Amino acid sequence: MSNDRRIPISASVRHIHLSRQHVEALFGPGHQLTPAKELSQPGQFACEEMVTLHGPKGNIERVRVLGPERGETQVEISRTDEFKLGIDAPTRPSGKLEDTPGLRLEGVFGAVELEHGVIQAARHIHMTPSDAERFGVEDKQWVMVRVGGDRGLIYDDVLIRVKESYALDMHLDTDEANAADLGPDAYGTLITGATEVAPDPDD
Repeated sequence: MSNDRRIPISASVRHIHLSRQHVEALFGPGHQLTPAKELSQPGQFACEEMVTLHGPKGNIERVRVLGPERGETQVEISRTDEFKLGIDAPTRPSGKLEDTPGLRLEGVFGAVELEHGVIQAARHIHMTPSDAERFGVEDKQWVMVRVGGDRGLIYDDVLIRVKESYALDMHLDTDEANAADLGPDAYGTLITGATEVAPDPDD
């Protein structure tokens, strides 16, 4: 186990992952997502395409689509976004969309009434198997991460995600990043062990 426990941290702005069906419904039959910028995880990219989210109380425009396409549409927002939209989305690991709220999506071609799929993404760390061995952790383990600075704090219940194709990076939403006044080159120190009430990522 390495003595270097530092983890790079990225703030994840509200975004949406779309299924093939919803890509075509929002942007037109046969439309293919247009990559605009590579993201920290290999093979993942921000797209030129954007949508508008319509909630019971308000709208959020110009929400970026991330690629590639997924099997099911997933909208990731912050708690502040929820207040503006007027919905109450649970904190979930990516892909765990059962019993989540929906909203209306609007694109340049059409609109979709999404029945479910809106979440606050559980804070998490992507890492390779060699990273996991170095840090002494395993896939689906929950840990804590400490950040320093004038508004330093400890993030509890951070989910470890291990896959050969991942690049080491911790993802927070904008509310979480702003709470610690994190900049673009932020990093934290991994602390193994989390609260006893950490959720089961398989639930």
